Amino acid sequence: MKILVTGGAGYIGSHTCVELISAGHDVVVMDNLSNSHIEVFNRMKNITGHDIPFYEANLLDKDALTNVFENESVDAVIHFAGLKAVGESVEKPFMYYNTNLISTLNLVDCMKRFNVTNLVFSSSATVYGFQETMPLSEDFPLSATNPYGRTKLMIEEMLEDIAAADASLSISLLRYFNPIGAHESGMIGEDPNGIPNNLVPYITQVASGRLKELHVFGTDYPTDDGTGVRDYIHVCDLADGHVKALEWNALNTGIEAFNLGTGRGTSVLEMVEAFKEVTMLDIPCHIQERRAGDVAVSYADPSKANRLLNWIAKRDVMTMCQDSWRWQKNNPQGYKTGKITEGAY
Repeated sequence: MKILVTGGAGYIGSHTCVELISAGHDVVVMDNLSNSHIEVFNRMKNITGHDIPFYEANLLDKDALTNVFENESVDAVIHFAGLKAVGESVEKPFMYYNTNLISTLNLVDCMKRFNVTNLVFSSSATVYGFQETMPLSEDFPLSATNPYGRTKLMIEEMLEDIAAADASLSISLLRYFNPIGAHESGMIGEDPNGIPNNLVPYITQVASGRLKELHVFGTDYPTDDGTGVRDYIHVCDLADGHVKALEWNALNTGIEAFNLGTGRGTSVLEMVEAFKEVTMLDIPCHIQERRAGDVAVSYADPSKANRLLNWIAKRDVMTMCQDSWRWQKNNPQGYKTGKITEGAY
């Protein structure tokens, strides 16, 4: 199949492009590079041996989107493109609702006009809101605690309604937990703008000297060591989940939600200790008050994806740390480090 990957130059998108090509699919990327780097295409070519057709454009631009579908015989779409910072969404809710909701509607409208019925949507575990019971299952009641999360939930609801009205559609809603790690080559990985919002890139930047210390938000949670517990999943396992969802869609119609997680929780301090063990480096930590809106524990029940998609997360926390550190060492300034040629790793 030829797959249009919106936001395909980003962290999860780029790893998914590599997995798609490895699985024998053709890939086309549409991305406006607002939170990604053009250098990633050189890296993906180095890994896969394939040039990836790239359209630098915004999904809010209907003409640019139509141009992609006119030029490429698209069979299916994986939709990553969108804004994703929780704090920014609180400060700029209109921008988040306008960008995330309208871009998705534009995409679905274009798919309909070109008779493309296979869609995988990048959702999030944020749609579960606050839950008392773990692990989180797809049949739990849904809610959201910030504008970013609400856009994910609203898009899921929009796609549910659209699928109910069109029996030809095949849609998978993939609810991610906490993706970390990097491709084993060390050539592509997470390259956040500014100070990282996520734990592991923060740890790697402290280990490399880019940042002074790791801020640990709260040590008084009702967990074994008092720090928050999350379900960390290797980005390559996550990418493989998208390939499996596309294959599921090709054989089934309707809409289904799937958790993509390991089903195991790891605390902040456990992750720090794992990273220390992998790197033999110290990670200075500064303890701070809890952040508003953070939950104590969150981890997935991935059994539905295991059963229906024939998918399972294979990589453990130590592998996640090793791959994250390899990426950071090879790319001390992220993609701005410069082009890595074949054999550099």
